[in-house]
Amino acid sequence: MLAAACVLSPALAWGQGVSVLDAGIAEIRDQVRYVPEKALVQLQKMESAARSAPPGTKAEFLSQLSYARVKLGQKDIALQLAEELIAFGRAQGNTVILAKGLLTKAYTLSGMSDTKGAHELAFEAEKLANQTQDVPLRVQATITSGQSYAEQGNFPVALLKLQTAVETARPLEDLLPLATALNALAVLYDRMKEYDKGWAVLEESVQVAEKLNSPGRIAQARQTEYVLAMDSEQPRRALAALQSGLEMARKMGAKSLLADTLVNMSDSYLKDRDYQRVIRYGTESLAVAREIGDSTTEAIALINIGQAYLGMGKTAEGKKHFEAGMAYYEKTNNKPELQAVLLEYGQALERAGDFAGAISAYHRERDITSALFEKQRQKAIWELQEKYEMEKKQRRIELLSRENQVKSAEIDNRRLQQRVWWLLALVFALTATVVGLLYRKVRQANAQLEVKNLELKAQSSLDPLTSLYNRRHFQEYMRAHNHVERRGQGGEDIVGALFLLDVDHFKNINDTYGHAAGDLVLKMIAENLRIALRETDMIVRWGGEEFLAFLPAIPRNGVDEVARRILTTISSQQIEYQNHTFSVNVSVGFAPFPLIPADTPLPWERAVNLVDMALYLAKAHGRNRAYGVRGFENLQETSMEAIEQDLERAWRAGFVDLSVVLGGTPDGTPPAGAHGSNVVPLKPAFKAGN
Repeated sequence: MLAAACVLSPALAWGQGVSVLDAGIAEIRDQVRYVPEKALVQLQKMESAARSAPPGTKAEFLSQLSYARVKLGQKDIALQLAEELIAFGRAQGNTVILAKGLLTKAYTLSGMSDTKGAHELAFEAEKLANQTQDVPLRVQATITSGQSYAEQGNFPVALLKLQTAVETARPLEDLLPLATALNALAVLYDRMKEYDKGWAVLEESVQVAEKLNSPGRIAQARQTEYVLAMDSEQPRRALAALQSGLEMARKMGAKSLLADTLVNMSDSYLKDRDYQRVIRYGTESLAVAREIGDSTTEAIALINIGQAYLGMGKTAEGKKHFEAGMAYYEKTNNKPELQAVLLEYGQALERAGDFAGAISAYHRERDITSALFEKQRQKAIWELQEKYEMEKKQRRIELLSRENQVKSAEIDNRRLQQRVWWLLALVFALTATVVGLLYRKVRQANAQLEVKNLELKAQSSLDPLTSLYNRRHFQEYMRAHNHVERRGQGGEDIVGALFLLDVDHFKNINDTYGHAAGDLVLKMIAENLRIALRETDMIVRWGGEEFLAFLPAIPRNGVDEVARRILTTISSQQIEYQNHTFSVNVSVGFAPFPLIPADTPLPWERAVNLVDMALYLAKAHGRNRAYGVRGFENLQETSMEAIEQDLERAWRAGFVDLSVVLGGTPDGTPPAGAHGSNVVPLKPAFKAGN
């Protein structure tokens, strides 16, 4: 998204007069963006003259040459040119050239997937640009800064920046800065789901692009129109915009724009389940993306083709393409994007009937979710620790200040002793009082420090959103306690029990209502788990949208009933959020604890892993249900390692005893087919999907 502003600043901004060379560079700005292979030929022809031209002309040339290299996938060369431009600006002591160099490097880093580095350079460039009188450069830097804030999710600041860029660009004779700013603002309104404002800004953007007589800018506006139409549920208008943009891109020979448009066409038809057209346009996009070295578009095209094959029942072909596309996100270590793609993959495999593959994808997605959650938790702890250390330093400074005051008072007392000996007793009394007060202050400070230490310890054990215990606390608890079966007063077995639950379709809630609604769902589940379970039971925010409950003492025959109570308690709740009312379900995996195959109790980590596998069986077989591991049979014919690798296969072979608890509808009615009970023992003859 940052690269959208790269070719904005015209050569006219560099001086009063316009040389032939300046005009030539300005003439090919759109070619650099949309037909970089042609632009590169022309830039190389003028390179000798441009490098010996005045500083402003040379700087503009280096900027455009760098961006052409980025568009052609030659990112290492582009980075060298950007560094050369920065060094040139510093050597000249020219703030305009230096700001342009920083922007050029930001666009290059963005093309290399170094988002953090690109954002830092964009913010630094904006500060420098705002110190100059170069208005087009200031517009360019403000757009880039606004897009950086948008990529960070800081929409209020991004909106202010882009609105400022639009107003700053309006008085300019050159319409290109205004066209770029308007398009960026329309995209932001779409991301903020303010579609009416987005359409109004887009209409003006198209008008400006038509005045520029730039097919590339018009095609870019059609791309934005497609996004707005899709997100505002106008699929026909979206498809028409794509078809119009595709025709322009083909006429221009703009391969980058062509690859983007083709992959959007395949995505549009994927939503309509027109799999033949998905494969057709996806394959064409894939060929163009590979030709120009556009790895991101190549990955999206592969994933779309994979989804189409899975939808057609060609599982092997679909998995091959899908996983080839995911390899790009794994290579770039883009965990948030990989998390979303894995969730799509699991859902596609589930629809195709490949439950084992779906479970594997969900496991990978859950691991990433847990890692991201743990990273956020660590950040929160570090921030809290830093705040505590700052407070501690401040207290020490205050204490030293008071000590200095005391020393000053003692010096004054000595002088008074020499002059007024008869006040000596009073001075000693005053000194004793001051010391007593200081001693009390020190004791109070120590007491406050102890309280802060206790608060910090408690906060490190609790999840900040739900106030439930966190994973770290649970792990420490389980390592320090031994759990054994025992007999109750009535002779029944008293055991512990583990319950692991995951919110069904949680991503859809975040996508539909926003992350604040998702947080509200997590708080609701935490509150209702406290209601459904006992005060002595340990409830844990396991990570992301997963919760774990450990019940230390429960009759063995009551474990299924607890699972049923969890399902119905949560599904019966209505959530009110911004004039919307909805409910959620959860899927649950559970087992008594300890689990004792072949007279050897499993460590708690392996027991949780088995419960996790049971949870994903519940997800793969329909959601809103609980799968429980009751015990093991015929272990002499297998091993626990084999069971842990594929729980469903082990159950079908008769080595594991499972039960399923079916979730009820919000009014408490069991689903159809439950025959009046929602606890069903699973026999090995049971087939997935029944």
